[in-house]
Amino acid sequence: MKAGWEVKSLAEVCQIKPPKAEARLRITGTELVSFVPMEALGIDQKFLVPMQTKPLEDVSGSYTYFADGDVLLAKITPCFENGKLGIADTLMNSIGFGSSEYIVFRPSPELDKEWLYYFLSRQSFREEGATQMSGAVGHKRVSKEFIESYPIPIPHLPEQHRIVALLDEAFAGIATAKANAEKNLQNARALFESHLQSVFTERGEGWVDKPIGDLCQRLHQGLNTAGEKIKFVETGYPIIQTRNIDEGVVDLDNKMKFMSEDDWHLYREKYRPEIGDVFFTNIGTIGKMAIVTEERDYLIHWNIFKLRPRFDLISSAYLRYALEQLTLSGYFKRMQKGGTVDFVTKKMISEATLPLPSMATQAEIVRQLDAVREEAQNLEAIYLHKLETLDELKQSLLHQAFSGAL
Repeated sequence: MKAGWEVKSLAEVCQIKPPKAEARLRITGTELVSFVPMEALGIDQKFLVPMQTKPLEDVSGSYTYFADGDVLLAKITPCFENGKLGIADTLMNSIGFGSSEYIVFRPSPELDKEWLYYFLSRQSFREEGATQMSGAVGHKRVSKEFIESYPIPIPHLPEQHRIVALLDEAFAGIATAKANAEKNLQNARALFESHLQSVFTERGEGWVDKPIGDLCQRLHQGLNTAGEKIKFVETGYPIIQTRNIDEGVVDLDNKMKFMSEDDWHLYREKYRPEIGDVFFTNIGTIGKMAIVTEERDYLIHWNIFKLRPRFDLISSAYLRYALEQLTLSGYFKRMQKGGTVDFVTKKMISEATLPLPSMATQAEIVRQLDAVREEAQNLEAIYLHKLETLDELKQSLLHQAFSGAL
């Protein structure tokens, strides 16, 4: 650390959780204050933007109090790990209330609020805090002791202001670069989708429309483990679900569930996939697809449809791309039924029509689409790497800032 800098605990240089009585002394219960729920607290957004107001008397009981200039930090998982953090600013009557899951820091005169903001935004701070969390799964919170005792370097105020200005300038440039990379990433993804749509809308001579049901030997949903009262076991025969389908392939290493050998023999004839089958997820996450390319002993769950093409009419790869185009066009979204969970029925899939060219044309279309997808994926990888590099640069600058290297 740089010579002349002090190190103090956060509790020494901040008032943590200022008292609500301050608000009641400043305004009446019927006057308005800003209300900031957890979803309004940003990530990589220095100053929070208050969008709601409520009478003081409606929020002063169970919500957390803060004022202009205070720094808010989410203390509950996953908001803490995600970096939900911001400085209160332009609050109604300079007063705000919000989630009970906020930690509120009021910096002392020796600590600049923006210096504190950048210090708390470091990934290393979040990682350390995550190891000190306690509570039930899904409701873990960073401990009060960890926060209060956490050491922060304190240079003189002019030095804090100088470094904050450098970080502001650098981070503005990084934000612009990230926005451009994210736009290019979206363009890369749109490249394939646009080509896919054009293939199935600009039809050639001799194409005919056929319902999917007429193009499949079999089309049926996977095993209803709840309805059949299947008991899962620690090891045995795998049952694949939506999470086991990714980027067109079946992933048998991702959180598998297993059934007993007795149940396997009972249901394998109907639900065991064969090479060439096309999978289509139909509940919750609609339209994840994969083609079976190898013989493996597993069954499919109720949230997956198995389509067995009539190979004299349609190839597995062409059927997969046609289903992908239907999904991207919004066809299944328009047809979905359900309340809290969307789903697609066998009838919806069976009655959906596909433009069908000859087998030779199908093979050429698949070749072209494979090439465009590969190009798009290569571009995506480039821009994702750039985004990761920019995030790493931010953390490197923060490390330099608080070690005295800037």
